[in-house]
Amino acid sequence: MQATRFSISAVIVAMTLALSACGEKTAEGPEVIRIGSVAPLTGPQTHIGKDNENGARLAVDEINAQGLELGGKKVKLELLGEDDQAEPKTATIVAQKLVDAGAVAVIGHLNSGTTIPASKIYHDAGIPQISPSATAVAYTAQGYKTAYRVMANDAQQGKALGQYAVGKMGAKKIAIIDDRTAYGQGLADEFEKAAKAAGGEVVAREFTNDKATDFTAILTSIKGKNPDLVFFGGMDPQGGPMAQQLKRLGLSARLLGGDGLQNVNFLKLAGADAEGVVASSPGLPIDSMPGGPEFRKRFEAKYGVIQVYAPYAYDAVYALVDAMKRANSAEPAKVLAELPKVEIQGVTGPVKFDAKGDTVGGAVTVYEAKGGAWQVLETVK
Repeated sequence: MQATRFSISAVIVAMTLALSACGEKTAEGPEVIRIGSVAPLTGPQTHIGKDNENGARLAVDEINAQGLELGGKKVKLELLGEDDQAEPKTATIVAQKLVDAGAVAVIGHLNSGTTIPASKIYHDAGIPQISPSATAVAYTAQGYKTAYRVMANDAQQGKALGQYAVGKMGAKKIAIIDDRTAYGQGLADEFEKAAKAAGGEVVAREFTNDKATDFTAILTSIKGKNPDLVFFGGMDPQGGPMAQQLKRLGLSARLLGGDGLQNVNFLKLAGADAEGVVASSPGLPIDSMPGGPEFRKRFEAKYGVIQVYAPYAYDAVYALVDAMKRANSAEPAKVLAELPKVEIQGVTGPVKFDAKGDTVGGAVTVYEAKGGAWQVLETVK
């Protein structure tokens, strides 16, 4: 009798695991397919984390409203939003939580420093991961066939920034600061290579961390080197105070950054001292994106002002669903087999992946802060 009970229990457990791997069939209605979305939803980067999640959620809501069938059955997508707090250790815990919850794929993470350690968890579980915003070269250089991204990487962005600093801004003596995250340091490294190749001289290379707000000591040290440009590899919670302190200490150097600065929150944090700051962002300006203006209307009517990456999170969901449709299944192994074939016209432009999982033909746009807004200077393709 005990053996019979054990056998029945084993069958129930096996059935439960099978359901969690491929979705859950509700008593009435379509099968539920779980997709993870991970970003910092608490802490200093909450604004861009929610931006990512809301972009993914808008896509999920639209797809569900349109109706989705896989394998001849109606299915419904469910987005599981998780908070990795922009912390690498938390990212791995959250990643395992999503795997255990039966997520068939993940949109995220936001930061390179969380995306990279989490990618090992998803690789081992065999589920696809598409990041809307992780730009570190190392993410897709690991060789994981589960790792994809829908925006240009730091090699592309750093090269564009280095060339722009020397060629268009006339920078001769350059100081570089990074926040020692995978994103900040990686972008700074790529910028340094490109700036030197273009003829610029790097007179200082300093670092801080992604929790600091006082940069007086670093900037005072840099001031003695008399640079005409300071490059910062990091995010807006540090970039805003840095812009203010740079002016307060009397440095005449221009401040230049990447997509970590190119958002509305940086302008708010830096205030009047944002004026003249130059920053880049992978991709086209929202109003130049093929579906940008319409996306802006739909998104902002529901969630408010776009920060940075929402259109990419939106496109990441549609790219994933395109692979599901090609596979006619939400089974991770079948979806992974189809992701390399994805080719859609997204809001941000064409979405297609190369052999590493990087987006093909990513553009980089350079902006300048003027009058409390970001003004487009140039788009490099």
